[in-house]
Amino acid sequence: MITSSQLRAARALLKITAVDLASISGLGISTIKRFELSDGVSSGNIKTIDSLKKALEKAGIDFVGSPYDRPGVRLK
Repeated sequence: MITSSQLRAARALLKITAVDLASISGLGISTIKRFELSDGVSSGNIKTIDSLKKALEKAGIDFVGSPYDRPGVRLK
């Protein structure tokens, strides 16, 4: 699981837009924006969240901590 803050931070580190992330993850832009606007861990579909996480990891993001204990991101 990832948090909305981690998603926003990951995009910032990669210097990509929500449109770019939609393209590399295969998800819709509205899905990404909705996830980013949520607070903390999204209550969305696990498969959708997993797709976002995998796309960002493939792009070079390493998720650290847990959603409830010092969540963060860093470049690999």
